Amino acid sequence: MGLGLGLALALSGPAFAQAPASDRFITVSSTTSTTDSGLFTHLLPLFKAKTGIDVRVVSQGTGQALDTGRRGDADVVFVHARAQELKFVDDGFGVERKPVMYNDFVLIGPKTDPAGIKGGKDIVAALKSVQTKGALFISRGDKSGTHSAELNLWKAAGIEIGQVKGPWYREIGQGMGAALNMASAQGGYVLSDRATWLNFKNRGDLEIVVEGDRRLFNQYGVILVNPAKHPHVKKADGQTFIDWLVSPEGQKAISDYKIGGASLFFPNATQPGA
Repeated sequence: MGLGLGLALALSGPAFAQAPASDRFITVSSTTSTTDSGLFTHLLPLFKAKTGIDVRVVSQGTGQALDTGRRGDADVVFVHARAQELKFVDDGFGVERKPVMYNDFVLIGPKTDPAGIKGGKDIVAALKSVQTKGALFISRGDKSGTHSAELNLWKAAGIEIGQVKGPWYREIGQGMGAALNMASAQGGYVLSDRATWLNFKNRGDLEIVVEGDRRLFNQYGVILVNPAKHPHVKKADGQTFIDWLVSPEGQKAISDYKIGGASLFFPNATQPGA
């Protein structure tokens, strides 16, 4: 049986249209964490086997990923900054935001713990201690979802980071992997999504120092770029990808992705208001 015929026979239901063309693809602009965690390496072959559609991922911080969608340089955006996602839709750049999955952020730091925060569950108290003691903190500084979350946490701590930052606060303008590598090399603290941390190999002297605060919740959403604004957007195939992600099959595939027995993401497409 030829590959094209095998794929066609594997399809079922109207949600996943026939895919005879081997060069059929969509472009998904997504946060670095979905790539750095290995999630896409797990998901995309399953999606292609189901639909015949290749997914080409542009891996960026959430702010850049949304900008890519605004320019019409992607068919779908898959990111994690809910307020920015809703604005993207409200401004007419996206059709509809759908929740997909969640995990959480964790504060990573050196085992020597110069800020004295290891083992805590209060991220606000931890950041206050980092700032008071001038302990090295590595910020992505790249307008990503993680960077936005970090800035919101400084605000929650009552710290105007733009006014008080000094040599202890280093903005690198790079992705999560680079930020973790710098923290490892220089013995600094860094906010990371848990999935990227679990998949990170160059840990050196780093470990999780703060976790479990409800303010560290990290929701992901997916949006079709508006074809009314960018007519070249591959509406049907992009929607097929979204529908698969939020379907029971796609949600199970997300849940099945683990490293060392630990789940990296938790599907919640059916949760209202996520």
